Amino acid sequence: MYRREFVTLSIATLLFGRAGFAQEVFEVTRTDAEWREMLTDLQYQVMRHEATERPGSSPLDKNYASGTYFCRGCDLPLYASEAKYDSGTGWPSFFESLPNAIGTMEDRKLFSVRTECHCRRCGSHLGHIFNDGPQPTGKRHCLNGVSLVFRAA
Repeated sequence: MYRREFVTLSIATLLFGRAGFAQEVFEVTRTDAEWREMLTDLQYQVMRHEATERPGSSPLDKNYASGTYFCRGCDLPLYASEAKYDSGTGWPSFFESLPNAIGTMEDRKLFSVRTECHCRRCGSHLGHIFNDGPQPTGKRHCLNGVSLVFRAA
């Protein structure tokens, strides 16, 4: 019996990532109804349920104006335009976040291990961090544009 439960949890974890684990508590919290009211369907699915927008669908992917990218969920400054680059993936990409802006956790969905990143203040899903970015960090923060709001300098 114990073995069966372990296998079931392992498969659930591989398929669904956070299955069976406690959720982190964030400074900014809203009810599910409040999140649904303030976000479009796509924004809600990405930010609250870790969906992914289609590559090439965000106008922020090709935005190279000077400014700051903020969390759509709580307005926390997340990324400076100076850290943005064209990764060729179809998603806005940055080599680093602003200090104390994001949180990360291991994401084990679909039989792979990735680093998920989210807003440290409200927990909104932003995207994933990979080790194939440019110097000076070598990181690629591959983000969903719907999770971000850009404000020009």
